[in-house]
Amino acid sequence: MGKSKRNSGPKPNSRRAELTAQRRAEREALAATPTRPFEGLAFECDLVAMREFVASATAPLPLTDGDRPTTIATVLPGAVGALVRDDEARHAFVAMQVQTFSADLSADVAASVEWTRTAEPGTSLPASSPSEETPALRDLVVADTPLEITVHKDFSWWVPEGVEPDAEVAATIERANGAILPSARLSADGVSAAWWVDAGDKAHIRWVRPEDEDALMIALARLSARGDLHVGEGSRFAGSFRTHGLLVPVFDLDPERHPDEWAEATAELGRRLDETLADTSDLTPDQRRARDGLRSRQVTLR
Repeated sequence: MGKSKRNSGPKPNSRRAELTAQRRAEREALAATPTRPFEGLAFECDLVAMREFVASATAPLPLTDGDRPTTIATVLPGAVGALVRDDEARHAFVAMQVQTFSADLSADVAASVEWTRTAEPGTSLPASSPSEETPALRDLVVADTPLEITVHKDFSWWVPEGVEPDAEVAATIERANGAILPSARLSADGVSAAWWVDAGDKAHIRWVRPEDEDALMIALARLSARGDLHVGEGSRFAGSFRTHGLLVPVFDLDPERHPDEWAEATAELGRRLDETLADTSDLTPDQRRARDGLRSRQVTLR
Protein backbone atom coordinates (compact mmCIF):
# COMPACT_ATOMS: atom_id res chain seq x y z
CA MET A 1 0.00 0.00 0.00
CA GLY A 2 1.43 3.39 -0.99
CA LYS A 3 1.76 6.32 1.45
CA SER A 4 -1.01 8.86 1.59
CA LYS A 5 0.03 12.33 0.42
CA ARG A 6 -2.97 14.02 1.98
CA ASN A 7 -0.95 15.61 4.82
CA SER A 8 2.34 16.04 3.03
CA GLY A 9 1.75 19.79 2.54
CA PRO A 10 2.13 21.95 -0.56
CA LYS A 11 4.99 21.37 -2.94
CA PRO A 12 7.97 23.68 -2.41
CA ASN A 13 7.94 26.81 -4.63
CA SER A 14 4.33 26.13 -5.69
CA ARG A 15 1.60 28.77 -5.71
CA ARG A 16 -0.07 26.97 -2.83
CA ALA A 17 3.17 27.08 -0.84
CA GLU A 18 3.43 30.84 -1.46
CA LEU A 19 -0.15 31.40 -0.26
CA THR A 20 0.45 29.26 2.82
CA ALA A 21 3.60 31.21 3.67
CA GLN A 22 1.77 34.50 3.11
CA ARG A 23 -1.07 33.52 5.44
CA ARG A 24 1.42 32.38 8.07
CA ALA A 25 3.27 35.70 7.85
CA GLU A 26 -0.01 37.60 8.17
CA ARG A 27 -0.97 35.61 11.28
CA GLU A 28 2.44 36.22 12.83
CA ALA A 29 2.24 39.95 12.07
CA LEU A 30 -1.24 40.13 13.60
CA ALA A 31 -0.04 38.33 16.72
CA ALA A 32 2.88 40.76 17.03
CA THR A 33 0.65 43.84 16.70
CA PRO A 34 0.06 45.43 20.11
CA THR A 35 -3.58 45.33 21.18
CA ARG A 36 -3.13 48.54 23.18
CA PRO A 37 -0.43 50.51 21.33
CA PHE A 38 -0.30 53.31 23.94
CA GLU A 39 -0.54 51.13 27.05
CA GLY A 40 1.67 52.30 29.89
CA LEU A 41 1.29 56.00 29.09
CA ALA A 42 -0.66 58.24 31.47
CA PHE A 43 -2.24 59.84 28.42
CA GLU A 44 -3.14 56.60 26.61
CA CYS A 45 -6.88 57.34 26.62
CA ASP A 46 -6.48 60.90 25.36
CA LEU A 47 -4.22 59.74 22.52
CA VAL A 48 -6.92 57.28 21.48
CA ALA A 49 -9.52 60.06 21.56
CA MET A 50 -7.28 62.38 19.53
CA ARG A 51 -6.74 59.59 17.05
CA GLU A 52 -10.37 58.56 16.61
CA PHE A 53 -12.88 61.36 17.14
CA VAL A 54 -11.49 64.69 18.36
CA ALA A 55 -11.30 67.16 15.51
CA SER A 56 -8.89 69.92 16.52
CA ALA A 57 -6.71 69.66 19.62
CA THR A 58 -3.05 70.02 20.57
CA ALA A 59 -0.86 69.34 23.59
CA PRO A 60 2.84 69.79 24.40
CA LEU A 61 4.45 66.36 24.19
CA PRO A 62 6.47 65.64 27.35
CA LEU A 63 9.70 64.33 25.82
CA THR A 64 12.50 62.90 27.92
CA ASP A 65 15.06 64.96 26.03
CA GLY A 66 15.45 67.22 23.01
CA ASP A 67 15.86 70.95 22.44
CA ARG A 68 12.99 71.36 19.99
CA PRO A 69 9.51 72.07 21.45
CA THR A 70 7.18 69.33 20.21
CA THR A 71 3.39 69.31 20.08
CA ILE A 72 1.13 66.31 19.58
CA ALA A 73 -1.89 67.23 17.42
CA THR A 74 -5.02 65.61 16.10
CA VAL A 75 -4.35 66.38 12.44
CA LEU A 76 -1.90 68.50 10.46
CA PRO A 77 -2.24 70.18 7.03
CA GLY A 78 -2.36 67.53 4.33
CA ALA A 79 -2.76 64.84 7.03
CA VAL A 80 1.05 64.52 7.18
CA GLY A 81 2.75 62.60 9.97
CA ALA A 82 4.84 65.48 11.27
CA LEU A 83 6.26 68.87 10.38
CA VAL A 84 8.79 71.39 11.67
CA ARG A 85 7.97 75.07 11.40
CA ASP A 86 10.42 77.52 9.91
CA ASP A 87 10.41 79.82 12.91
CA GLU A 88 12.89 80.83 15.59
CA ALA A 89 11.89 77.98 17.92
CA ARG A 90 11.78 75.42 15.08
CA HIS A 91 8.59 74.11 16.66
CA ALA A 92 7.79 70.48 15.80
CA PHE A 93 4.31 68.96 15.42
CA VAL A 94 3.41 65.26 15.38
CA ALA A 95 -0.03 64.09 14.20
CA MET A 96 -2.34 61.35 15.45
CA GLN A 97 -4.65 61.33 12.42
CA VAL A 98 -2.66 60.53 9.28
CA GLN A 99 -3.24 59.24 5.77
CA THR A 100 -0.84 56.28 5.98
CA PHE A 101 -0.12 54.21 9.07
CA SER A 102 1.32 50.85 10.08
CA ALA A 103 -0.12 48.13 12.32
CA ASP A 104 1.62 49.71 15.33
CA LEU A 105 0.41 53.27 15.86
CA SER A 106 2.75 53.76 18.79
CA ALA A 107 5.73 53.00 16.56
CA ASP A 108 4.39 55.45 13.97
CA VAL A 109 4.25 58.25 16.53
CA ALA A 110 7.70 57.35 17.82
CA ALA A 111 9.12 57.42 14.29
CA SER A 112 7.56 60.84 13.71
CA VAL A 113 9.07 62.16 16.94
CA GLU A 114 12.49 60.81 15.94
CA TRP A 115 12.18 62.46 12.51
CA THR A 116 11.46 65.88 14.05
CA ARG A 117 14.72 65.80 16.01
CA THR A 118 16.86 66.36 12.92
CA ALA A 119 14.36 67.58 10.31
CA GLU A 120 15.05 70.85 8.55
CA PRO A 121 12.74 73.77 9.40
CA GLY A 122 9.95 74.17 6.89
CA THR A 123 9.79 70.45 6.02
CA SER A 124 7.09 67.84 6.63
CA LEU A 125 6.95 64.06 6.88
CA PRO A 126 4.22 62.63 4.61
CA ALA A 127 4.20 59.25 6.36
CA SER A 128 6.07 57.68 9.26
CA SER A 129 8.30 54.70 8.57
CA PRO A 130 9.09 52.90 11.82
CA SER A 131 11.93 50.39 11.74
CA GLU A 132 13.52 47.94 14.14
CA GLU A 133 15.79 50.79 15.27
CA THR A 134 12.88 53.09 16.17
CA PRO A 135 12.78 53.56 19.96
CA ALA A 136 9.57 52.68 21.80
CA LEU A 137 7.34 55.71 22.33
CA ARG A 138 7.36 55.13 26.10
CA ASP A 139 11.16 55.61 25.99
CA LEU A 140 10.83 58.97 24.24
CA VAL A 141 8.22 60.56 26.51
CA VAL A 142 7.70 61.05 30.23
CA ALA A 143 5.17 58.24 30.50
CA ASP A 144 3.53 59.26 33.77
CA THR A 145 2.88 62.90 32.84
CA PRO A 146 -0.69 63.75 31.70
CA LEU A 147 -1.15 65.87 28.59
CA GLU A 148 -2.15 69.52 28.90
CA ILE A 149 -4.65 69.50 26.04
CA THR A 150 -5.98 72.57 24.27
CA VAL A 151 -9.18 72.04 22.30
CA HIS A 152 -9.52 74.41 19.33
CA LYS A 153 -12.69 75.66 17.67
CA ASP A 154 -11.00 75.69 14.27
CA PHE A 155 -7.68 75.03 12.53
CA SER A 156 -6.27 78.54 12.64
CA TRP A 157 -3.39 77.14 14.73
CA TRP A 158 -2.10 75.52 11.54
CA VAL A 159 -0.63 78.94 10.71
CA PRO A 160 1.98 80.43 13.08
CA GLU A 161 0.89 83.55 14.94
CA GLY A 162 1.64 86.70 12.99
CA VAL A 163 1.85 84.89 9.63
CA GLU A 164 -0.66 85.74 6.91
CA PRO A 165 -1.60 82.54 5.01
CA ASP A 166 -1.70 82.63 1.22
CA ALA A 167 -4.97 82.02 -0.63
CA GLU A 168 -4.43 78.27 -1.04
CA VAL A 169 -3.64 77.70 2.64
CA ALA A 170 -6.55 79.91 3.71
CA ALA A 171 -8.90 77.87 1.51
CA THR A 172 -7.58 74.61 3.00
CA ILE A 173 -8.18 75.88 6.53
CA GLU A 174 -11.68 77.04 5.60
CA ARG A 175 -12.57 73.60 4.23
CA ALA A 176 -11.19 71.90 7.34
CA ASN A 177 -13.10 74.28 9.61
CA GLY A 178 -16.33 73.39 7.83
CA ALA A 179 -15.97 69.74 8.82
CA ILE A 180 -15.36 70.30 12.54
CA LEU A 181 -17.78 68.93 15.11
CA PRO A 182 -17.59 71.15 18.22
CA SER A 183 -15.79 69.25 21.00
CA ALA A 184 -14.84 69.75 24.65
CA ARG A 185 -12.86 67.71 27.14
CA LEU A 186 -14.84 67.40 30.37
CA SER A 187 -13.08 68.59 33.50
CA ALA A 188 -14.03 67.16 36.91
CA ASP A 189 -12.38 65.24 39.73
CA GLY A 190 -11.87 61.64 38.71
CA VAL A 191 -12.70 62.31 35.05
CA SER A 192 -10.15 62.07 32.26
CA ALA A 193 -10.49 61.40 28.54
CA ALA A 194 -14.25 62.06 28.63
CA TRP A 195 -15.14 64.10 25.57
CA TRP A 196 -18.31 66.00 24.73
CA VAL A 197 -19.04 66.16 20.99
CA ASP A 198 -21.84 68.11 19.29
CA ALA A 199 -23.10 66.05 16.34
CA GLY A 200 -25.86 68.50 15.38
CA ASP A 201 -29.23 66.97 16.25
CA LYS A 202 -27.78 65.55 19.45
CA ALA A 203 -24.64 65.72 21.51
CA HIS A 204 -22.61 62.84 22.92
CA ILE A 205 -20.18 62.02 25.67
CA ARG A 206 -17.53 59.57 24.53
CA TRP A 207 -15.50 58.35 27.46
CA VAL A 208 -12.32 56.41 26.68
CA ARG A 209 -11.81 54.09 29.63
CA PRO A 210 -8.47 52.47 30.64
CA GLU A 211 -9.86 49.27 32.19
CA ASP A 212 -9.74 45.79 30.69
CA GLU A 213 -12.57 45.57 28.14
CA ASP A 214 -14.26 42.52 29.65
CA ALA A 215 -14.11 43.85 33.21
CA LEU A 216 -15.54 47.20 32.11
CA MET A 217 -18.33 45.53 30.13
CA ILE A 218 -19.37 43.54 33.20
CA ALA A 219 -19.38 46.73 35.30
CA LEU A 220 -21.49 48.53 32.70
CA ALA A 221 -23.91 45.59 32.69
CA ARG A 222 -24.30 45.72 36.48
CA LEU A 223 -25.08 49.44 36.30
CA SER A 224 -27.47 48.98 33.38
CA ALA A 225 -29.41 46.24 35.17
CA ARG A 226 -30.18 48.58 38.06
CA GLY A 227 -30.84 51.65 35.91
CA ASP A 228 -27.66 53.52 36.82
CA LEU A 229 -25.95 53.61 33.41
CA HIS A 230 -26.32 57.32 32.60
CA VAL A 231 -24.67 60.71 33.11
CA GLY A 232 -27.66 62.43 34.64
CA GLU A 233 -31.09 63.61 33.57
CA GLY A 234 -31.38 64.12 29.82
CA SER A 235 -28.81 61.46 28.98
CA ARG A 236 -29.13 57.96 27.53
CA PHE A 237 -26.59 55.20 27.06
CA ALA A 238 -26.23 54.83 23.29
CA GLY A 239 -23.69 52.01 23.02
CA SER A 240 -19.93 51.68 22.94
CA PHE A 241 -17.12 51.20 20.52
CA ARG A 242 -13.90 49.24 20.82
CA THR A 243 -10.70 50.78 19.57
CA HIS A 244 -6.98 50.19 20.21
CA GLY A 245 -7.76 47.69 22.96
CA LEU A 246 -10.03 50.04 24.90
CA LEU A 247 -13.77 50.35 25.38
CA VAL A 248 -15.48 53.72 24.84
CA PRO A 249 -18.99 54.07 26.33
CA VAL A 250 -21.13 56.62 24.46
CA PHE A 251 -24.06 58.60 25.86
CA ASP A 252 -26.63 60.64 23.94
CA LEU A 253 -27.28 64.07 25.43
CA ASP A 254 -29.53 67.08 25.18
CA PRO A 255 -27.54 69.32 22.78
CA GLU A 256 -28.94 72.50 24.33
CA ARG A 257 -26.96 72.03 27.54
CA HIS A 258 -23.39 73.31 27.90
CA PRO A 259 -20.60 70.69 28.11
CA ASP A 260 -19.70 71.81 31.64
CA GLU A 261 -23.20 70.90 32.82
CA TRP A 262 -22.38 67.21 32.28
CA ALA A 263 -19.07 67.16 34.14
CA GLU A 264 -20.27 66.37 37.68
CA ALA A 265 -22.78 63.73 36.55
CA THR A 266 -19.97 62.10 34.54
CA ALA A 267 -17.77 62.13 37.64
CA GLU A 268 -20.59 60.49 39.58
CA LEU A 269 -20.85 57.77 36.94
CA GLY A 270 -17.11 57.26 37.32
CA ARG A 271 -17.52 56.73 41.05
CA ARG A 272 -20.31 54.20 40.44
CA LEU A 273 -18.11 52.40 37.91
CA ASP A 274 -15.18 52.24 40.33
CA GLU A 275 -17.40 50.66 42.99
CA THR A 276 -18.89 48.22 40.51
CA LEU A 277 -15.53 47.21 39.05
CA ALA A 278 -14.55 46.00 42.52
CA ASP A 279 -17.53 43.59 42.55
CA THR A 280 -16.30 40.12 41.59
CA SER A 281 -19.53 38.21 42.27
CA ASP A 282 -21.24 36.19 39.56
CA LEU A 283 -23.64 38.05 37.31
CA THR A 284 -27.33 37.65 38.01
CA PRO A 285 -29.68 36.63 35.16
CA ASP A 286 -30.76 40.29 34.76
CA GLN A 287 -27.14 41.41 34.60
CA ARG A 288 -26.27 38.75 32.03
CA ARG A 289 -29.17 39.90 29.85
CA ALA A 290 -28.00 43.49 30.26
CA ARG A 291 -24.46 42.47 29.25
CA ASP A 292 -25.75 40.71 26.13
CA GLY A 293 -27.76 43.81 25.21
CA LEU A 294 -24.76 46.09 25.67
CA ARG A 295 -22.59 43.84 23.51
CA SER A 296 -25.18 43.97 20.72
CA ARG A 297 -24.69 47.76 20.62
CA GLN A 298 -20.91 47.57 20.46
CA VAL A 299 -19.00 48.70 17.37
CA THR A 300 -15.35 47.86 16.68
CA LEU A 301 -13.46 50.66 14.95
CA ARG A 302 -10.03 49.00 14.68
